[in-house]
Amino acid sequence: MSENVQPRNIVLVHGGFVDGSGWQGVHDRLSKDGYRVSIVQNPTLSLEGDVAATHQILDALDGPAVLVGHSYGGAVISEAGNHEKVAGLVYIAAFAPDKGESVSTLIADPAPGAPVPPILPPRDGFLFLDRDKFAASFAADIPADLAAFMADSQVPWGVDALNGAVSRPAWRVKPAWYLVASDDRMIPPPAQRAMAERAGARTVETPGSHSVYVSQPGAVADLIKLATGR
Repeated sequence: MSENVQPRNIVLVHGGFVDGSGWQGVHDRLSKDGYRVSIVQNPTLSLEGDVAATHQILDALDGPAVLVGHSYGGAVISEAGNHEKVAGLVYIAAFAPDKGESVSTLIADPAPGAPVPPILPPRDGFLFLDRDKFAASFAADIPADLAAFMADSQVPWGVDALNGAVSRPAWRVKPAWYLVASDDRMIPPPAQRAMAERAGARTVETPGSHSVYVSQPGAVADLIKLATGR
């Protein structure tokens, strides 16, 4: 990126079962470094709705932005990243679907021996994780009381969001970065590496659970800063 287009805007998009509050550690570090950080509170009812919520934030910005997604948020940024203000994409232990793919299709055929996320059967069109297995699968490296709170405060994840297919993957036309969480038990690390390679993403790897954006905010913020070119 040339000097005059290096973005100072960062837009953070959360994934399924959680809200945007988990980004606080990343937000605080980037804000202290002079970035303007926005957090999308995407409803996770449908991919279309979450892309619209992300565009609402992008529309209000005064210049280019780096768009960051965790987990299902990677599907959101893959579609929303086509917005004219998005200069680059950062995937944090995230899905990076290609054209016609959804989170549902990406998890449909797990590799032998891969951990299976404890997703309960749909209830009225929404998904939850088994509360008793939440910490081990989603948040193994954060304090037990915080993991328990996250389990008890789950945001219902709409089946329509899970099934939402990406139509124009922005990573095909814009630069991408990817942080692989090497201890993830929701999205297996080999799957993360494969998606990162397919997207041509500049990739780093750090020990961490699926909640690496909570447990390792410094590593996440460092990759985002790298993506801004600053």
